[in-house]
Parts: sequence; structure tokens; C-alpha cells
Amino acid sequence: MQSLCGRPTDNDPLWHDVQYCTQGTVPPAPQPKPDCLKTTPNYVVLHGKPENTHNYLLLPSCRITGIECPFIHVGSAANYWQEAWENARSGGSVPVQYPNIGLGINSQGARHFNQLHIHMAGIRASTQRRLQELESQGRMATQPSQWAAPGNQAPISGPAGSGDRVYRILKLHDLQQNLFTLLYRNVVVPNSLSMANQTMIVVPKMTTTGFAGSFYVLNSDTSLHDGTSTCDYLLVYS
Repeated sequence: MQSLCGRPTDNDPLWHDVQYCTQGTVPPAPQPKPDCLKTTPNYVVLHGKPENTHNYLLLPSCRITGIECPFIHVGSAANYWQEAWENARSGGSVPVQYPNIGLGINSQGARHFNQLHIHMAGIRASTQRRLQELESQGRMATQPSQWAAPGNQAPISGPAGSGDRVYRILKLHDLQQNLFTLLYRNVVVPNSLSMANQTMIVVPKMTTTGFAGSFYVLNSDTSLHDGTSTCDYLLVYS
């Protein structure tokens, strides 16, 4: 899988950061040493850009270029989405300090660096409201097998002036299943799509009393009318 997943000798800035955090290997000049916010056998957590209290990255400690790497959806893969939520949630090791949390990953073509990284950031209150509205209308899948059905696709607005983008929406009660596997088996393969072109966003459902115990899992790509290959329309980094 090296052609899709990369080699340990690859020259990628985020991969150099991971190697510094896990092995102490100093990044090549002029790349600065990163702040290793958390280091475990499976992943590291770093600051995103710009650095603030609602913009972090979770990266595998092994070499994985991105969403196109087949390793991420096999049975032995770590559950990086669950790890991201456990870190980003209120009370987590690196909590995202924002009223609503969003976790996201970009497609191969939309990202800037080639070491898999899940963004742990904020998400707009309007996105949270829109998703709860769609849930009340029954316009989202409640089983992974329904995820790609046209009736579970809906437009969601991004920043002012950016227009709407269409997402496939699935509601889950937990993140115990590997979301990459669910995407690959229920959306990518049945529709003859490319995993490399997919973006995913996870939005924990929030109410006035806090986390409501379920998650909205959004997916899109440019095969959808008004679809997108980036999570950047919905996540708030700055």
C-alpha cells in the first residue's frame, strides 16, 4: 500500500512533526519544532493554523498520507474519529473551546499536507441548527446502508457569501464503528466513487444542556450536484 499510504522516508511537514513527537527526530531546517500537545502510540495532537483554542489536528503516529490510504478502513486500523472526539470534547485532553465542535478531513485534492490529519475545530451555530432541522424532517440516514440515498442528501450553508454545499448525512449514536469503513462500504464502493475524493465532517449534536449523545456524520464529493471535496466550508478555524 506504499503507493497510496506513503513511506517513512517521505518529506512532508506534518509527517516530520509526527516523527518529532514520537521519536524526537528534529524536522529539517527551516521547519520549526512543533508543540506536541499529546502523544500516544496511535496518534499525536498538534496545533492547527492559525493557533488558537479551537483549532487542533489529530494525526496517526504511523505513516498514512490521507483518506485515500486503504489501511484506514481495514479492521485493524485505529479509530481516529473516536480519538479525535475524546480529545476535542469538553473535559477532553485538548478540548475545542467553541460552542459547537466539528471534526473534519479533506480529500486528497483539497488538503495542503500529506499526512492524514483530522481537524478538531469549531462549527457555526447555524450549521448545528440546520442539522437538527434536517433531523426533525427525517432528511438523514439512521443506518449506514442508507447514507448515500438521495433523500438523505441536503444543502448546508457555509460562511456568508460562500453558498450552499450538498452533503450526505448520517446520524449515529456513537463513534464506535470506523467511519472510514462505513464510508467506503456504504458510499464509495456502491457508487463507484474514489475514496481519495471524499471529505467527511462529524458534528456532535448539542442542546442547551450540552452534548446530546449522538453525532451527525457528513460526507460529500464533487460527484454530487453542488457537492464539495473540502470540510473547510463548515469548520471554523480562526
